[in-house]
Amino acid sequence: MTDTHDTPPPSDRPEGVESIAIEEEMRRSYLDYAMSVIVSRAIPDARDGLKPVHRRILWSMHENGQTFDKSYNKSAKTVGDVMGSYHPHGDSAIYDALVRLAQPWSMRLKLIDGQGNFGSIDNDPPAAMRYTEARMAESANYLLADIDKDTVDFQPNYDGKDREPTVLPSRFPNMLVNGAGGIAVGMATNIPPHNLGEVCDAALTLLDRDDVTDEELLELVPGPDFPTGGYILGRSGARKGLMTGRGSVVMRARTDFEEIGQRTAIIVSEVPYQVNKASLVEKIAELVRDKRVEGIADMRDESDRDGIRVVIELKRDATPEVVLNQLYRFTPMQTSFGVNMLALDSGRPRVMPLRDMLDVFIRFRKEVVARRAKFELSKARDRAHVLVGLAMAVANIDEVIELIRNAPDPSAAREGLLSRTWPARDMGPLVKLIADPRSIVNEDGEIRLTLEQVKAILDLRLQRLTGLGRDEINDEAKGLMGKIQDLLDILRSKARVIEIIRDELTEVKEKFAEPRKTQFLEGDLDVEDEDLIAREDMVVTITEGGYVKRTPLSIYRTQARGGKGRAGMAMKEEDVVTGMFVASTHDPVLFFTASGLVFKEKVWRLPQGAPNSRGKYIGNVLGGMDQDDSISSVMAMPEDEDSWGELDVVFATRSGKIRRNKLSDFVQVNRNGKIAMKPDEGDGIVGVKVCKPEDDILLTTAFGRCIRFRVEDVRVFAGRTSTGVRGIKMDDERDYVISLAILRHMDVTPEESRAYLRHANAMRRAAGEETEDADLEEGEEALLSSERLAELGAAEEFILTVADRGYGKRSSAYEYRVTGRGGKGLLAHRLRGKDWLNASFPVEASDDVMLMTDGGQMIRTPADTVRIAGRATQGVIIVRLKKDEKVISVRRIAESDSDEAADAADGNDGEGGESPPSGEGES
Repeated sequence: MTDTHDTPPPSDRPEGVESIAIEEEMRRSYLDYAMSVIVSRAIPDARDGLKPVHRRILWSMHENGQTFDKSYNKSAKTVGDVMGSYHPHGDSAIYDALVRLAQPWSMRLKLIDGQGNFGSIDNDPPAAMRYTEARMAESANYLLADIDKDTVDFQPNYDGKDREPTVLPSRFPNMLVNGAGGIAVGMATNIPPHNLGEVCDAALTLLDRDDVTDEELLELVPGPDFPTGGYILGRSGARKGLMTGRGSVVMRARTDFEEIGQRTAIIVSEVPYQVNKASLVEKIAELVRDKRVEGIADMRDESDRDGIRVVIELKRDATPEVVLNQLYRFTPMQTSFGVNMLALDSGRPRVMPLRDMLDVFIRFRKEVVARRAKFELSKARDRAHVLVGLAMAVANIDEVIELIRNAPDPSAAREGLLSRTWPARDMGPLVKLIADPRSIVNEDGEIRLTLEQVKAILDLRLQRLTGLGRDEINDEAKGLMGKIQDLLDILRSKARVIEIIRDELTEVKEKFAEPRKTQFLEGDLDVEDEDLIAREDMVVTITEGGYVKRTPLSIYRTQARGGKGRAGMAMKEEDVVTGMFVASTHDPVLFFTASGLVFKEKVWRLPQGAPNSRGKYIGNVLGGMDQDDSISSVMAMPEDEDSWGELDVVFATRSGKIRRNKLSDFVQVNRNGKIAMKPDEGDGIVGVKVCKPEDDILLTTAFGRCIRFRVEDVRVFAGRTSTGVRGIKMDDERDYVISLAILRHMDVTPEESRAYLRHANAMRRAAGEETEDADLEEGEEALLSSERLAELGAAEEFILTVADRGYGKRSSAYEYRVTGRGGKGLLAHRLRGKDWLNASFPVEASDDVMLMTDGGQMIRTPADTVRIAGRATQGVIIVRLKKDEKVISVRRIAESDSDEAADAADGNDGEGGESPPSGEGES
């Protein structure tokens, strides 16, 4: 079968038609098109920082005399001239480019001075070109200075009828000052604007020292300087962009807080570069409508010709910093500028960091200064050549006049002047200096005139033959001699060229430099999710089934002792609440699992729910937790992690073992967890607390036994895999540790303890409180002075113990004497029948106690309503339970918000036991 697409044989091709592979033709055509877009449209030249359309606009205005010191001209006239002579594209594209050069919010240094409506920062369109007027700004004159002195190359325009410059002889690094943005084929550029004074200083430093380091340049040019002001967050993004040519600069609006009436308002006075203010206001309003940003009561735009002012009034209960951080996160009030410093260098696109940009500019300026010097030298030599002829004619005026007068016609006079030699006299040095091969002084000191000189002599006016005229010719010739020598010196000396560039740069800097508009906010100030969360105390609840939630503490109202409480969590059948604590939303929380892993999470990341909601499965919150694992202990930590190094952490297991580590071992916890302890098979962690070496440790078991010993009795373990040492010895294999508590150590003898307790009971009875009837025995009162009584009273702690049937009491910590580690301990609570002890932890009289039952009921009651009784007593009913209902969690709630966070960090919050039938440990 014959392929119909096969190339016909040569004999069958029409004459003049050749075969070309479609792949090659597509490749060549695409590359030609791409390079045309890159070089002739989208990418600026690194030398003058202009794209072709901008260059042609300025060149056309220069050609038509539309300079800053002339009157304005209609923009339509400029657009028409550019379109008709230089830029073969639509008038709207040319006008848009002209408008941008005149917008102060787009250009760091305006190049066009516009009159009329040239748009706004709200993205309002400019008036039609027939209504607006424009002329070159004064700064643009420094882009075109000396362009008529052969400083740059010219090329034919698109129809070959005119010529245009390929680049402008810019006297300042416009590429860096005004930046650029453009999308070509296969590449794009996005160069931010910079401060003119800083850029000039960097260029001057690079001129003086070739060995200047990048760090020194970055000290001079620390980063972009946007015309809209605002802030740049940190310096790393700007540094990377300037050092590598690529990076990302995070910009932020400038805001302040003002009190308007009884409300606080956020005032936006500067917006990030290239951000549409009107769209920003609309975005904020949309977020408020969708309730993604809460706390805003009203918003209005009060901007005028004097500046930007957006007023965002907040609700009375709103936290200004949190609302502001939410605006930074969800609106363009904080955005990034992607730095991509791509520009044309010798017609080739490449990414250039700051040093390369300055090197290209300096190299270009050296070429411009040299070409200008050559041009001026050529002009000076031509003029000097003519002046030599005039000077010799004036010096020999009588002979010249006689020769001309006797000549029959001008041609004869010209031939007569050319045919003879003339004495060079004072013009000899100038003739040698200009080194014109047409005019050479011979050995006799004479010279022949050239045709140009003869024409000048014949055109000489009679008034130049006066004495004054002869002096003017001689003075001009001598002046040119000095100028030619100076120009020759410039061309011979690199130092002179650098000096000229330095002087011109300094002139531009002194004339146009302004203070920096965009300021830096130091440090790592990126808006994190945590910055969007207000500080609020939360009750965090965890169930045996692994569900966790947080609920605002303010929701729970205080009830009297013996009340029925309120509905707590709606749980699955057979699920029970096993843990509860109070912490701030910004506090980190350490979750210890039964397998010995530790996870770290902030409170605000935990799912929030109503008091009767179930929450979310903990395995979906903590990444890396095994499905078969469970949370055995939870510990709220101080927000300031630097303070963790001053504290220790102790672990207690069900079997009565205890281990002590530095808390700083758990500052860094990976997302998928970290090994905290490797308990023996069948054992598990029941409590983890922070402590100090001078504290005491209190371990309590489900059978109502307890032991108190010094923290220093347990050495600090270096590893995290050890199971520790024995803390308490239990006789019954069914018994297990339910609680780990940290107590303040107090040096007190048993006799002092008994005497103080009897005295305290007597004082309570006198105050009408219910207490034990034990009185001071004879001689005990003399054991304690009034000062010692006051000291013991100030340091006294009370231990709350609660049994699973709702009985509880407070006992003085002085009843829990300090013993050695590893003993059987003391009786902590007298239990009835099959009761189990559920909780044992210190409380203050001003605290509240929150209890949770396995039926989901919750009650919060003041701690001082719980009767103070002896250590070995049963106590009173704290919560009335339904049949077969049991208390499974008891927690302390400190008096104030600060106390809650601090006490939780110190390990003084309560530890709940577990439901005995389940046989599972809990925090």
